Amino acid sequence: MRKIYTFLGPLGFVLIWWLIAAFNLADSFFFPGPKETLIALVNLLGGDLVKDILATLSRTMQSFALATIIGVPLGLLLGKAENAYRSIEFIIDFFRSTPATALFPLFLLVFGIADASKIAAATFGGLLIILFNTAYGVINSKKIRILAARLAGASRWQIFRWIVFWESLPQTFVGLRNAISLTLTIVVVTEMFVGTNVGIGRRIIDFQVVFNIPAMYAAIIAAGMMGYLLNYCLRAIEQRLVHWKQ
Repeated sequence: MRKIYTFLGPLGFVLIWWLIAAFNLADSFFFPGPKETLIALVNLLGGDLVKDILATLSRTMQSFALATIIGVPLGLLLGKAENAYRSIEFIIDFFRSTPATALFPLFLLVFGIADASKIAAATFGGLLIILFNTAYGVINSKKIRILAARLAGASRWQIFRWIVFWESLPQTFVGLRNAISLTLTIVVVTEMFVGTNVGIGRRIIDFQVVFNIPAMYAAIIAAGMMGYLLNYCLRAIEQRLVHWKQ
């Protein structure tokens, strides 16, 4: 029964989409139906769209990996040194609230128009989210468990390794899942406008320019499915590693 409810939302969305197209409630040229979009998607997957998907996926995973490698250890350290975190909390919140795409001209000046600027911008956006959530998870570790471990004679390293780190994991995964969605978003946006001939973002803009609207919708759906699958993979990892959080 639960699986049936899982599919109700997507089916309802497709049904509404089909009804709008079938009854011409929107201009059919700019709003093709699900059938036309699906046909376009199948045709594109038999062509160059796979290369675009792989290019975007590569940039996204590089950005996410860099953000994770830097953000998680730094978040753990800052969360453990709470006073140090409080001293730079404003800076973290300020840049976390600043759209990474607004800083993209700066990344272009520093890294050029190649992939490095796209990866750097996406890494920056994901890094701040991971750092914030990891530090927040450490700071909010249950004090009673830490106190009990101290009374039992555990060292600071043992407390950090066996209590603080594991207690911070649920919040860390919140940051990781948000970060991978954000890095994909930033990569796709930068692909649309800056120095690349391959990538889903580039393909969406190309289809829009030549008014190939079904193909444009198909590419958008491909980007959305990529984001969903990346998030799903992280959620599966989280359920294995943090199965005790409930």
